[in-house]
This record gives sequence, structure tokens and C-alpha cells, in this order.
Amino acid sequence: MTIFSKIIAGTIPSYKIAESDMFVAFLDIAPMAKGHVLVVPKTEIDNIFDLPKEYLSEMLVFAQPIAKAIESVFDCNRCGIEVIGLDVPHAHMHLVPINGADDLNFTRKKLTLSKEEFLEVQRLITTALNK
Repeated sequence: MTIFSKIIAGTIPSYKIAESDMFVAFLDIAPMAKGHVLVVPKTEIDNIFDLPKEYLSEMLVFAQPIAKAIESVFDCNRCGIEVIGLDVPHAHMHLVPINGADDLNFTRKKLTLSKEEFLEVQRLITTALNK
């Protein structure tokens, strides 16, 4: 069982942003920027391109309002999307507020946020999602 499956099952806490029958979105605990969200299918499949076709298309549809919410509350040119898939053997995509391509350089140092900062980022995004 991957760490993402444990988050989905509720055995590991997360800062949840959104959930559907097929997906869950939550804050990355080692974010590239404030507002960095992971979108994860509830089915545990390692490689994103091994997901059934309906998951691939619906993953972007699920992510779209989250990306728009991120863009509306963080100072960025857009919400970037990245699929790396090496750190956790469970398909997922990163949504990151960016101002340039280098903002998606995952070799850069990650942010360290307090619980209060995570809760504020979660509140900002979920409030924008619910408008």
C-alpha cells in the first residue's frame, strides 16, 4: 500500500483540497511553492500511462477547477502541471503555481511550511473552489 493509498484510506492525515469517486487532491507536504497540490487516482497504479483511459481524461477534468482556484489565490502566471512518477509508485500529477518553467524544477529545494501555513493554503484553495 503506497503512502497515497494510505492518505486515500484516511490512515495518514492530509490537507485535502477536493475528492471525487475516482480522485483525491491534497497539498504536497514538500511543496515547490505555496499552493502545490497533488492529484491522485484512488486506484493504485504506478505509471500514469497504465491508468484506464477514463481515468486519464477525467484526471484533467478533475484537476481543472483546482488549477483555476490555485491561479486565483496565488501570485503566479499560471498553474503548471508536472508528471514525474518516480518518488511514489502511485500515479499522480503535481499542480504548482508558477511564473516560469524553472518553477517546475523538482531538483530545487522544497519549502518547509508550518501546520498553520498548510491550513491557510488549504483554506485559500478550498474557498476559491467553492465560489
